[in-house]
Amino acid sequence: MKSTTQKNSNQVSPATSIFDIELKDIAGNSTSLEKYKGKKIIIVNVASACGYTPQYAELQKMYEQQNGNVVILGFPCNDFGAQEQADESTIQNFCSINYGVTFPLYSKVNIKSSPIHPIYEWLSSPALNGWNTQLPDWNFCKYVIDEEGRLEGFYSSAVHPNDLLK
Repeated sequence: MKSTTQKNSNQVSPATSIFDIELKDIAGNSTSLEKYKGKKIIIVNVASACGYTPQYAELQKMYEQQNGNVVILGFPCNDFGAQEQADESTIQNFCSINYGVTFPLYSKVNIKSSPIHPIYEWLSSPALNGWNTQLPDWNFCKYVIDEEGRLEGFYSSAVHPNDLLK
């Protein structure tokens, strides 16, 4: 899989705030990203049975090293190779037991299949985010959001988490 990186060099303000999108955490509780305003956010579509699944360990390490300045948000998805077939409880247990994940995980989302989850609609719509059209093409693609809620960049699965903040 080729390595893809797209960065927003113009820092265009998004038309719609990512902080307004309603989400459900992995336990099914309603939430939003508002609580992360002022922090850098890395959004990752994750799966438990993917060749990139070991990136969970790298993401967790980054989360711990950033001391709350960067938050990692995992969004399980079964749209790529049917590599996340488990329910939310099983996913959470898998991540905790195998990778010590403590960063926030959310309910499973659709990215390729309909309806596309609003978070990925925002991430891939220039009318909403200001510039980007790229949806993930596989598991463990990453989006970096700045402290003000602007989309800074899109990174493919092949880009290691520790290369995102360089």
